[in-house]
Amino acid sequence: MTQWLEAHRNEIEEGELVVLFQDECHLLWGDICGYVWGKKNERVEVPIVNEKERQTYLGSVNIATGQCLIQAAPKGNGEHTIKYLKYLMSQYNDKRIALIWDGAKYHSSAEVKDFLSVVNNGLEESDWKITCLIFAPNAPTQKPIEDIWLQAKQWIRKCYHMCKTFAAVKYLFKLVTHYQIFDFPKLHSYGKFSQII
Repeated sequence: MTQWLEAHRNEIEEGELVVLFQDECHLLWGDICGYVWGKKNERVEVPIVNEKERQTYLGSVNIATGQCLIQAAPKGNGEHTIKYLKYLMSQYNDKRIALIWDGAKYHSSAEVKDFLSVVNNGLEESDWKITCLIFAPNAPTQKPIEDIWLQAKQWIRKCYHMCKTFAAVKYLFKLVTHYQIFDFPKLHSYGKFSQII
């Protein structure tokens, strides 16, 4: 991954190629507004009693600018992945996009592949409108967007007194993620990139 990014450094820094780390986040009403005590360095499992009130967000963070873009969806699947890809294309107009994401089955579904073949139809691979690269399997520590999800959920937990409804939780989550600029070490673990403004 680092080699691919380094090979495209000039295009990234000149803003011709937008590199985004993408992932999904799922909020469940009741799972983010409380605290529980547990032993240090041990995972604590909290049963969720109401899984019907949930919200999925598709999000990505730009490697060069640190800007995060999210979009709500009923769930993560091929249909909503395509809607999110169209949304990203609308945000970056004529720029090429390299999306670095995990190996979720719907990322490689037939409908997503068909969409990408239409978008990239007739273009040389170096000119594709959207190029998809995959993180190593089962490696959430590689995904910079995971730090944004964690930071947003921690912030909501600190503001739990304002979270009387799930609508308030979703509002706060979007407020602290969408269009915000992030800068943390994991975002630069693939190299430091900057853009000409």
